[in-house]
Amino acid sequence: MKCASGASLRTAETVTPPRCATSAFGGHALADSPTTPLTSEACDPNAPDFAADHPTPANPTTVTLCGAYELEHVHPLLRDLPDTVLVSGPELHAAVTLLAGELEHPRLGSDALVPSLLDTLLLYLLRTWFTGPTHTTSGWAAALNDPVTATALHHIHRDPAHPWTVAKLAATAGLSRAPFAKRFTTLVGQPPLTYLTWWRMTTAARLLKHTDAPLATIAKEVGYTSEFAFAAAFKRAYGTAPGRYRRLRSEA
Repeated sequence: MKCASGASLRTAETVTPPRCATSAFGGHALADSPTTPLTSEACDPNAPDFAADHPTPANPTTVTLCGAYELEHVHPLLRDLPDTVLVSGPELHAAVTLLAGELEHPRLGSDALVPSLLDTLLLYLLRTWFTGPTHTTSGWAAALNDPVTATALHHIHRDPAHPWTVAKLAATAGLSRAPFAKRFTTLVGQPPLTYLTWWRMTTAARLLKHTDAPLATIAKEVGYTSEFAFAAAFKRAYGTAPGRYRRLRSEA
């Protein structure tokens, strides 16, 4: 089993027949064969003694590739995903093959390739799930497959600093104001300007955590001409001032 957590990677191989384990998160189990009886042993690759308790077999019949992201700000899109998703396809197979190769035989540039391949694999998985014929009737799957809503989301994500109004977003999507607002709210679960504010604050939090840009610059990048107005909006969203939020994340 090869396990990745964000860009930090821990590796180990296991699974000898007959072998099975319940997930540490519950709800499903892994086994090397449909006929293998399930056990109550939890499989947590991040456990301190995982490698010692699961020694690498000489000739494993099953190799499981697993990855994990540590997310501080979870997009509503991800909350629509079920606990277990079964997807397949040539793109997923190709991405898994490339990732497995880099994990099995690290070479020059592997440190840069592995995080990129993990992101690629995640995107292929999400694309396969959200464009599937049975997942496009409600929630974010429907929002992303609806041309009107998807167009508005694209503009918000690409240019959060723009002085968007409901009327302007409706115009970019080719619909009048009232029908657009109702359609967006139904599919996304939030009114257009509420989602815009959430995206601006999420973007600001990322910039505060990962850049040294001055607060005035970040405020401008997320659509606030006044640093004071930005600080007030950020405190409403996160319960603390932007500067203190940056300091706490830096200390952590």
